[in-house]
Amino acid sequence: MPEQTTTVSQLRLVAIPRLAAGGRWRVEAMRSLSEPMLLWFTRGQGRITVAGVTRGYGPNNAIFIPAGTMHGFEVGQHVFGTAVFFGRETDLTLPDKVQHLRIRENSAQVELNLILDSIGREQNSDKPAHDRATRHYLGLLSVWLERQVVSHPPEDLPHPESARKLASRFTQLLERDFRSGHGVADYAAALGVTPTHLSRVCRTTTGRSAKAILSDRVLFEARRMLSDTRTPVQEIAQGLGFTSAAYFTRAFQHHTGSTPTDFRRAARDEAAQAATAKPSGAATAKPSGAAMAKPTGPAGLAPRPALTRAPIAPIGSRFR
Repeated sequence: MPEQTTTVSQLRLVAIPRLAAGGRWRVEAMRSLSEPMLLWFTRGQGRITVAGVTRGYGPNNAIFIPAGTMHGFEVGQHVFGTAVFFGRETDLTLPDKVQHLRIRENSAQVELNLILDSIGREQNSDKPAHDRATRHYLGLLSVWLERQVVSHPPEDLPHPESARKLASRFTQLLERDFRSGHGVADYAAALGVTPTHLSRVCRTTTGRSAKAILSDRVLFEARRMLSDTRTPVQEIAQGLGFTSAAYFTRAFQHHTGSTPTDFRRAARDEAAQAATAKPSGAATAKPSGAAMAKPTGPAGLAPRPALTRAPIAPIGSRFR
């Protein structure tokens, strides 16, 4: 019997701590994905920036991020949960906007944990029709999300709506054009505001300047290409809008403390060590008993620094 398997074949469940394998920059730096994602935090707290707005997150927070939406979040050693990657070609009914849901009802927490546990179990099963069962559980996940969005009105944020809209437009434009070599002044001009105003708004909504967000996005891509591809350093520099490989090397070293070549070598050594290590069996995330956790209220988060562990140092006129 023919079945639709696109959604199932591209689906991935990953334990949130494993997202930082290879470096915390993989989750803390600003970037976007080509597929929608759901983050379900079951323990720990931190800050997450999505579409130019920073919020705190805590236990029992479900955050849906549409494809192409710039985001980054802290993932400390006490943070646990599951990330659901739906795949580029998913045909599920999913929200079309960012959703940050603070799930206070114990029944809703239990329901989501059971759905995720069932999806993971069917994915790892060799029983007949396990793909179809996975697809049906995905449908239940879609329904759970839709019902929670309806029952949770949008949060009242401290930032003016105009500031949130400008920050969102900036991150959308930046995600489209970060390879162009444009600086903050170019983005401000495209948005019809001054660079000073744009940076002020970004500091209001994220705690970071427009220049810091821009450099973070460009350097994430540089790290990703150095780690995950064999593209020559000169081509990476050119593809990210730097005027020369030497300038790119100086900027990269200023920010990361290592040259692109050294960073690539360290990343490959780490990947080789991981490949030879004994499998941990943790590739697929499970709620690990969290389904029966007691409900918690919103996390009372004290002010914390922005996403990166240390302030991003200016790296020259490339980002002005």
